[in-house]
Amino acid sequence: MKHLEEKTLSTRQIFKGRYLKIEQDQVQAPDGRTYTREYILHPGAAMMIPLLPNGNVVMIHQYRHAVKKVFLEFPAGKRDHNEETLLTAKRELLEETGYEAKDWKFLTTIHPVIGYSNEHIDLYLARDLTHLEQRLDQGEFIEVVEVKPADLMQLVLEGKVSDVKTQIGAFWLDKFLRGEWN
Repeated sequence: MKHLEEKTLSTRQIFKGRYLKIEQDQVQAPDGRTYTREYILHPGAAMMIPLLPNGNVVMIHQYRHAVKKVFLEFPAGKRDHNEETLLTAKRELLEETGYEAKDWKFLTTIHPVIGYSNEHIDLYLARDLTHLEQRLDQGEFIEVVEVKPADLMQLVLEGKVSDVKTQIGAFWLDKFLRGEWN
C-alpha cells in the first residue's frame, strides 16, 4: 500500500484552540503533484459501555453545540495530556455518570472522522458498577439514563442514535451479549 502514501513537504499550524489544533500540510501525492491537506489534531478519547447487573446500560443525554441537538450517547471524554485511555475512561465514567467500574475490558479503537481528523477513541466495556456521585466539569450538563440494549439497538436501526461512537458501541455490546465476543 506504500504506493498510495503521500509525502509531507511542509506543515504549518493554522489554528490552536483549547484542545483542538488545525494543521495544513503541503504534500506530494503518488501522481507527483503537490496538494494542500488540512486536518484537525485531536488528543484522543475513551468511550465506555457501562453494563449494569440487570443487563441495561448507563447512557447520557448531552447537548452537542456543533449540531445544535441533544444526543443519546455512551459516556466518553477526551484524554488529558499523556494520559492512558483506560485512565481517561475511569475518570470520565465517574465524572459524567457517577459510576465506578471494577471490571474493564478493552474492545477496540475507532477513528471516527478519518477524512479530516486524527481523532481516535478507545472503546471499553465497564462492568461491576458502583454508583457514587456525578462530578461534572463546569459548563457540562448531562442527564444520566438507563437503557435496555434491545431498545438501544432499535433506536440505532431507526436512525434515532446517529452518534457514530455510540452506534459502534451498540454493535459491540450486542455482539458481547450474544456471546459472539468475550
